[in-house]
Amino acid sequence: MSDSPHGVGHTDSMDSHDSTPKQPDKKKSRRPANTAFRQQRLKAWQPILTPKTVLPLFFTIGIIFAPIGGLLLYASAQVQEISIDYTRCRSDAPNFADTFGSMPSNTVSTAFKSSNKSIEAQWAVERDVDVTVSPGVNVTTDRCYLRFNIPEDMGPPVLFFYYLTNFYQNHRRYVDSFDQQQLQGDIRSYGDIKSSKCTPLYGDDNDGEMKPYYPCGLIANSMFNDTFTSPVLLNPPNAKGNETRAYNMSTTGIAWDSDKDLYGPTKYNISQIIPPPNWQKRYPNNYTDSNPPPNLKNWEAFQVWMRTAGLPAFSKLYQRNDKDAMGNGRYQVVVDDHFPTLEYKGTKSIIITTRTVMGGRNPFLGIAYIAVGGVCIILGAIFTVTHLIKPRKLGDHTYLSWNNAPAAKTSGPSTAMASGREIRPGEA
Repeated sequence: MSDSPHGVGHTDSMDSHDSTPKQPDKKKSRRPANTAFRQQRLKAWQPILTPKTVLPLFFTIGIIFAPIGGLLLYASAQVQEISIDYTRCRSDAPNFADTFGSMPSNTVSTAFKSSNKSIEAQWAVERDVDVTVSPGVNVTTDRCYLRFNIPEDMGPPVLFFYYLTNFYQNHRRYVDSFDQQQLQGDIRSYGDIKSSKCTPLYGDDNDGEMKPYYPCGLIANSMFNDTFTSPVLLNPPNAKGNETRAYNMSTTGIAWDSDKDLYGPTKYNISQIIPPPNWQKRYPNNYTDSNPPPNLKNWEAFQVWMRTAGLPAFSKLYQRNDKDAMGNGRYQVVVDDHFPTLEYKGTKSIIITTRTVMGGRNPFLGIAYIAVGGVCIILGAIFTVTHLIKPRKLGDHTYLSWNNAPAAKTSGPSTAMASGREIRPGEA
């Protein structure tokens, strides 16, 4: 039966099917796809730099930058400013009950048009003053008195800053040490805060119960807490006797509107939270009905502090007056000294200043523009003289093309295109 025609035919068909050659597997290739982008065939501008194009560019940049720098420098010079460093008031200033002493010259800097008039900065310290820091809570601290002359009318607006040095708000752990949901008013448990970025200041034991700090984190705990009065004019015009006149400044309007949107009144019950360690003087009995936690939505000084600075020396706005000019005369500012700076070798100052359309006093930008413009003009002049006296012969720019293949020596530039493989001897 195996010799039957049907059996033979069936076997042949099977052999024919099995003998069909298999298609080789396609090898994986790391060659980029053949597209204009991946093969770098996109159209591009390849300028040829020649003296005719470069020299006018130098002069153009110089002519544009130098006047802009002059305007920026002029605008900065219009800002009136006085800065007083009171870091060592506690240790170096004379007793307030006795007399005022002159401040060291290196603690005072000014920027006024009337530079020939003396500021005559003086200071004195009153020790162990009983100061009310919150409802029903008094603390004992030293009080610093600063007196100085304003030689000319300032502003408005007149801005009052405090200035700190050697305080690194840009430290990577410090700058992230807060809980945004808690600041917005949400209730965050001790466990939530402990696992947040507020570490290591997330909470503590209170009467056998672990409670979160409100607000938690390093930024809130280290908030600047010196307080300043508004400047008081000691010798107002037409004064009678020892009459003085306050130049009223406001602590509202000092924070950005965008910052205010990041905060909200807390939903915590006062029994659920405790104040940060450095706030214990203000809240000695923790938060109570008579001394409740602050409303962060309306506390602009806290919002200003929470916007961390990028440099270790920075100023933050404390109060301002946008309506009235600060007349010339002798002023006094009283400082309740709470914030320690000598422990970390820092300093603290007050700055009273105005502003222009270009902002505060900062001559660096104007100087930089003038320097760049001046350098461009000088280089342009040098290159122009060099080009006129001893011009350089321009080369054939076709040799700069990256895709020219090597060719035999000819009288002109090669026009052969690279084929993507090396040219071996005998193939050329």
